[in-house]
Amino acid sequence: MITLEQLQAGLVLPIDKPRQWTSFQAVNKVKAVIRNVYGIKKFKIGHAGTLDPLATGLLLVCVGKATKDISSLQDGDKEYTGTMVIGATTPCYDLEQAIDRYYPYNHITSELLEQTRHRFEGAIMQVPPMFSAVKVDGQRAYEFARRDDPTVTIQPKTVPVHSFEITDFRQGGDACEFEDTSIHQTPDRSKITEARLHLYDNPQGEVPSHLPQVDFRIRCGKGTYIRSLARDFGEALGSGAFLSALRRTQIGEYRVDQAMPLSQVQNFFLG
Repeated sequence: MITLEQLQAGLVLPIDKPRQWTSFQAVNKVKAVIRNVYGIKKFKIGHAGTLDPLATGLLLVCVGKATKDISSLQDGDKEYTGTMVIGATTPCYDLEQAIDRYYPYNHITSELLEQTRHRFEGAIMQVPPMFSAVKVDGQRAYEFARRDDPTVTIQPKTVPVHSFEITDFRQGGDACEFEDTSIHQTPDRSKITEARLHLYDNPQGEVPSHLPQVDFRIRCGKGTYIRSLARDFGEALGSGAFLSALRRTQIGEYRVDQAMPLSQVQNFFLG
């Protein structure tokens, strides 16, 4: 059993955050377990790097004096794996919102993907998503986004992408009625037949099954938004793109295969 003295001295708990949990909810789950096991009400706890609700993977929960290390842990390099859908976009760049536009995609080839990905390695300019925790004038950007405030913009910044690897490319189904849809038009969703909608194993929500999918592995530094990278990658391909799955596999020296599911946290403390 982890003693109270060990807890107060500081622990870093690698958690495998499940899909549809916020990072805040995951931390609260750990907090509730600690209160129940040790009978204490006040202690320091936090996490080193937010994961979006639909993202899974490594979340470092810091307890006790380990909360002093949060800043240095956040500075560590990260690794992500995931899937981008090509030929469409969503307002938040992932599946938390429905597709809003369709784009041409028949020109997408493995060769074009390889040529384009190199443009996203090194120091790149990136605008964080409006649906993010980035602060604008003292408020979180998502607060402005939820109010649909068109007057607020986020300034671009330079972020480090150490490597961007395409691990698989699935070209999708046959061309459909959206093949010639203008990139400035929102399609009539009533024309999307049930047969063309598919729930993939990883993402939550509906993705038209004819659209190409790209699996990737990215190693990057602090401040890099993979959702924004997906958006920009789609534009660079002469199309559109959004994330349908994202998993953080590494932060600094911590890897997701060292992480525990939330269901095992109580057993960890009880030994």
